[in-house]
Amino acid sequence: MTTTHTSAEIVEQEGVLVGPLREPRNLAANVAGSIHDDSQAQKLGFRGGTVAGSIHMEQFPPLLLQAFGQRWFETGSLSTYFRNATMDRERVRAFAEVPSSDSNVQVNVWMDREDDMRVLEGTASVGTPSEPSMLRRKLAEPREPGDQRILGHLSPGEVGAPITVRLADDREAKARLAAITEPLDWYTGTSPWGSPVVNPGLLVRMMVEVQRRIALPGDAVGLYGAIEIRHLAGPVFADRDYEVSGRIHAIGQTPKTEYLWYETTMREGVTDVASMLMMLRFMKASSPQWAER
Repeated sequence: MTTTHTSAEIVEQEGVLVGPLREPRNLAANVAGSIHDDSQAQKLGFRGGTVAGSIHMEQFPPLLLQAFGQRWFETGSLSTYFRNATMDRERVRAFAEVPSSDSNVQVNVWMDREDDMRVLEGTASVGTPSEPSMLRRKLAEPREPGDQRILGHLSPGEVGAPITVRLADDREAKARLAAITEPLDWYTGTSPWGSPVVNPGLLVRMMVEVQRRIALPGDAVGLYGAIEIRHLAGPVFADRDYEVSGRIHAIGQTPKTEYLWYETTMREGVTDVASMLMMLRFMKASSPQWAER
């Protein structure tokens, strides 16, 4: 495992593992009309194009390896609820509580900008802890669908046939690995399990392929509201084919957004290898469905 830029810079303070300040990149700044595009984001009230939440998740593995060991890539989870967006190269730091044991345990995690603005909060675990994750608790909260104009055509249930995914030879994945704030040799070379393993952000990239089976709106700007990845029988390898299937759990709204909760399962043969729980937000201000009538 690479120690430069990772475990060598982690310190423990009063039962909390504190990572170094990093400058994650907005790698989708050139996607016109997206939340990552400066002009579009500013129209919607953001300071500029946002760094994807999945990129922030890539900053946690060194902390989780120190907290749980390499088992985190086998049965570990990372459950994150995004509070405030950051812009390109804004300095942020990841935190994780020190676990009381290294088996079947869950801890709180969070990320702050350099000025202490809370970027995300959540939980991380290994094994099968008894308490629900941050996002499982969020999903269980009561909600009223309200006036669904953007997502009204969708409803809970399965979203269609599985999709085959594979990370190796993915051009965007290579660009992500070249810009990652916390590089590990395991992502590109030999790992303790043999082949290169997939980091949290790129696991999200594989899992969101299931959105091809969901009729997402094309006239509203979307962004990640929350993401949980979980290794069930991992790790996930970059050089293997997997099948990903999905199910919509819930639809709701806030004053500024409509949102969709869905879950994916990644399988190799008959084995469930990993899962993802995601909440997608769609900005009402970006949709003609919410224009004044």
